[in-house]
Amino acid sequence: MTSMWTGQRVRLRGIEPEDWEKFREFNADSDIQRKGFVVFPPRSDEVYKARAKERAETEQEADDCEFWLAIESLDEGVLVGSLGTHHVDIRAGRFEYGIGLGGQYHRRGYASDAVRLLLAFMFRERRFHKCEAGAWSFNAASIAFHLGFGFKEEGRLRDHDFADGRYYDEVLFGMTAEEFAKLYPAPSILA
Repeated sequence: MTSMWTGQRVRLRGIEPEDWEKFREFNADSDIQRKGFVVFPPRSDEVYKARAKERAETEQEADDCEFWLAIESLDEGVLVGSLGTHHVDIRAGRFEYGIGLGGQYHRRGYASDAVRLLLAFMFRERRFHKCEAGAWSFNAASIAFHLGFGFKEEGRLRDHDFADGRYYDEVLFGMTAEEFAKLYPAPSILA
């Protein structure tokens, strides 16, 4: 049996209540939080437990296009991060995605594998036309990731957000279904 949610390095799965401890660990790293541009005040364990429980208990309908998934490494079988869709526009056929990995799991190919699985689902199963993403101008790793994955830089929102005492641009990226299909051809299900 094969699963479209399993790649070469990761498996995407629903968030489980016990994932709260790993999410707390990830959020304790202010450098990682800042790369996502959101530095949170400390949260209680109960907040992390409640959020993981809420996501674990949310029934996902077959036609839902906004969701959040856990990223689990295949080599270690551990939660390494999460990703999801948001700002879905069914009429225009576009969506945004977000991803976060624990700092110790960067540069292992987990993000590219997870994003490839997500985009394959949204383009090939949900018939979306375009995926959009953003990265803060100081986050060179995220900008390099998106360009290396095949996203095109589409623009820049100048002095768009404030962090660490100053304003930063947001770099906007996009990828169409056709661009994705050329870079990441679908395996034939008829073979």
